[in-house]
Amino acid sequence: MRLCTWWALVLVVLAGSTGLAPVAAGGPPPGGGVLVRRTAYGVPHVLAADHRGLGFGAGYAVAEDNLCLLADIAVTLSAERSRWFGAEARTPDGVGNLDSDLHQQRVNQTGVVERLLARPAPLGPSGQARELVRGYVAGYNRYLAETGVANLPDPACRGAAWVRPLTELDLWRRAHQLATSLDDGFQDALVGAQPPGEAAPAAAGASWRRPEDVGSNAYALGRRATVGGTGMVLANPHLPWVGPYRLYQLHLTIPGELNVSGAAFLGVPMVGIGHNDRLAWTHTASTAAPVALARLTLAPGDPRAYVVDGRVRPMERDDVTVAVRRPDGGLDRVTRTLYRTEHGPLFEDDGELAWTDTTAYAVRDPNATNLRVVDQWLAMAKARDVHGLHATQERLLGVPVYNTLAADADGTAYFGALQVVPHITDELAARCATGPRVGLTILDGSRSDCAWGRDPDAVEPGLLGPARLPVLFRHDHVSNMNNSPWLANPAAPLTGYPAVVGDVGTQRSPRTRLGLDMIADRLTGEDGLGPAGFTLPTLQATTFGNRNLTAEQGRAAVVAMCAADPAPVGSDGTPVDVRAACAALAGWDGRGDLDARGAVLWREFVDRLGRSGVDPWRVPFDPADPTGTPRGFDTARPGVSTAFADTVRAFQTAGVPVDLRLGDFQRHEGVPVHGCASFEGCFNAVSAGTASRPTGVTRGSTFVMAVELTPSGPRARTILIYGQSGDPTSPHHLDQTRLHSAKQWVVGRFTEAEIARDPELVVRRLTP
Repeated sequence: MRLCTWWALVLVVLAGSTGLAPVAAGGPPPGGGVLVRRTAYGVPHVLAADHRGLGFGAGYAVAEDNLCLLADIAVTLSAERSRWFGAEARTPDGVGNLDSDLHQQRVNQTGVVERLLARPAPLGPSGQARELVRGYVAGYNRYLAETGVANLPDPACRGAAWVRPLTELDLWRRAHQLATSLDDGFQDALVGAQPPGEAAPAAAGASWRRPEDVGSNAYALGRRATVGGTGMVLANPHLPWVGPYRLYQLHLTIPGELNVSGAAFLGVPMVGIGHNDRLAWTHTASTAAPVALARLTLAPGDPRAYVVDGRVRPMERDDVTVAVRRPDGGLDRVTRTLYRTEHGPLFEDDGELAWTDTTAYAVRDPNATNLRVVDQWLAMAKARDVHGLHATQERLLGVPVYNTLAADADGTAYFGALQVVPHITDELAARCATGPRVGLTILDGSRSDCAWGRDPDAVEPGLLGPARLPVLFRHDHVSNMNNSPWLANPAAPLTGYPAVVGDVGTQRSPRTRLGLDMIADRLTGEDGLGPAGFTLPTLQATTFGNRNLTAEQGRAAVVAMCAADPAPVGSDGTPVDVRAACAALAGWDGRGDLDARGAVLWREFVDRLGRSGVDPWRVPFDPADPTGTPRGFDTARPGVSTAFADTVRAFQTAGVPVDLRLGDFQRHEGVPVHGCASFEGCFNAVSAGTASRPTGVTRGSTFVMAVELTPSGPRARTILIYGQSGDPTSPHHLDQTRLHSAKQWVVGRFTEAEIARDPELVVRRLTP
């Protein structure tokens, strides 16, 4: 029997059992309806005739699994967290509710999203992107209306007054939120910025911080690196397991126009990391400057005015008011006056970036006008090869703060840092950069000639154009583990890009070095996984091999140290019995597997070394050997034995065994999770607190995708480690967590035949 005929018969049978009308092979349901087919582990495959229908099916499916999480995001975007949950509580990603509301209300008052929506494409959304959003909102609202707030399955928001239908503006605000960097750890420094003598209330404990929760690994493998002579991609984003960065897996199809599978952020109606039939791609957090500061010279005697080219300009005021819930349930109104300039809103921390009588700081986000991200991902999903993907990035420049890595069925691999980067050339920085040194670029705001520049090939002024951003096409491999683009392929180092994009010739992180070492060992067959070259199984095994670079480099030396001195002196001057700890490390194989004993001890020892400023490396970093240095632990260096003694004492004081089994410590809702910390030099990165204060897994590997683009179509293996649903009552809440715990993967279902063969297939027809 021909396959297409067989598939048509399957759908007829399904129609008879689910109330569906017969469906033409490979086509959408009749009458403009939408099919949502769920396969194993709750992965929805949405089939529709157009973009609105596709968005409808996606929004409905997401609501079934994560309505409470998306409703909570809508509360944040409406600046109503303090109204519903109180000012003292915190958002899921740890920001104070009042700070979050003041920041978001200020953004909403500017009308920036509405202005962008009024602009024609590409600065505003395309018609197809608008239809996706329109459908997504309608699908979410349909599920909410059918189910009713009082009957929602998730107890987190069942019957809650804060659950409401979504609007299209909610979703566009969500896209803007995900694009902008000022939502990543900057809110308190923005809403807490006040003139001298007018400190903000205690709710704003102002400080700036780069988001430590966001990272990733990515491999894009070309035909010279794969046994099959085609392209392969490994996606391994490291993101928080709670909060607005949660990912959702789905497959979206408009026959003849779009067929993409992968993962999307909640509230975004398009796959951001994924594959079609000929192309796969992923992203990693970039080292490019997410924002830049301007150092303001204030007018004498007036801290609310600043000087540009010798002329005084008044700051603009934003009076921002939010509702705050009292303990008795009543509402108060809190108003705060915030300030901004042409350089951006005022920004203040409790240290070197304080607002004084003479100096203040303003921050500008190059993504503040980026609503292109939905169109960017839609265009990438429709690309047919890496050159086509690259062309979409040149045209739209809509990727916010991520590198892109991709490979295609022809076996070409791609690395591109084509993203939104402030136009700060090295020449501009040399003329205008000023202090203090705080990890952000600071320009002299008193000179108009220190403004961001413009490139003719950039989609809008103030951004570096694509011609200035590093790009690499290869037939062997490219990778990125969150260091700069420099060693995307060590055989072809990338140089010549502006320093604002990233550094060159500097020490790579242990995780980057391990990731490059894993590629090299696979290409020579020295990793013990069989003949040289990548296959889908060896790519999977490499990903979850749980190697630990610092342990490989230093464990034996530390064991020798503690064997020679079983009672080293701690920082308080008293000796510590480390014999049991020494035995635990001696018996550990150096990997982050569930049965590992000694892995938790090693993690906290390496962390203590870093926090103490101890450099343990015997061979220092050498720019001529960047992947091989630094290496080897020199345990005779000052502070090494002290850090080890203090680590062991911390375990003893907490009553935690030094040979604590990793799987008994590192858990997510009771399920053991393998992996180890990024700072140790672990590829499968996981963060879970300390032995004395375990937090459960808070961040790390999330949606992991290994794809081989074969001549007969893509072969994919995925794992969304925390599961499809945030609802604890859902069967898809922890099912993939348990699967991951056993180092197993979900088999990708991409073709209609593969979907039909899934033994757990459930089909639902929706009529928008």
